[in-house]
Amino acid sequence: MNKVDWTERFQGTKALPRAVRDRLLDVALIRDHTKGYQVFGPDNVPDSLIFLYDGTIRVSQTSGNGRDIVLYRVDAGESCVLTTACMLAEEAYSAEGLAETNISVVVLPKASFDRLVADEPAFRSFVFAAYSRRLIDLLRVVDDVAFGRIDVRLAERLLVLAGGDKEIAATHQEIASELGTAREVISRVLHDFQKRDLIAQSRGRIALTDKSGLRAIAEND
Repeated sequence: MNKVDWTERFQGTKALPRAVRDRLLDVALIRDHTKGYQVFGPDNVPDSLIFLYDGTIRVSQTSGNGRDIVLYRVDAGESCVLTTACMLAEEAYSAEGLAETNISVVVLPKASFDRLVADEPAFRSFVFAAYSRRLIDLLRVVDDVAFGRIDVRLAERLLVLAGGDKEIAATHQEIASELGTAREVISRVLHDFQKRDLIAQSRGRIALTDKSGLRAIAEND
């Protein structure tokens, strides 16, 4: 895979001048990891920039009382905003990144990253543009947690998690972590959804019996 021009995979790197892309190909490495691998964790200072070539990384944070919240996901073709922020500030992570699937990551060592940012205006613009986009996404998460209606957010998340399927394998606690709230809150709203025949529940599984009804709730924001 190292012989593949991975810069074609990412919208930002594909738009860079050929000379800059060649420099990236010379210094970056491709690494494969299995599902469940900890890509980064709290208190680790990043030593490389990460581009996700394939798979999904789940980035979450744990509060002092032990409650988890999913900050965002990094999907194939994206970079990690938290890694970029911590590298620029030379600070440790405050969150954890776990591979939700088997993943392939492009690893750009910090020394090479620093040289490219200093030497190549096009690469510098790409880094900060990608950082800005993901930061806006992260602020939307904060806004949702602080101000969003939980029934609207839950209906939306159930639809996203299900995708084209009609069933989700997830516990109430896992969904609570997705939405940054308490398990009891999720259980209460799911019970309400079930009474309204929008879903059906069994141990560790949720069947979406009325997707159109859930979609109507999700769009009621």
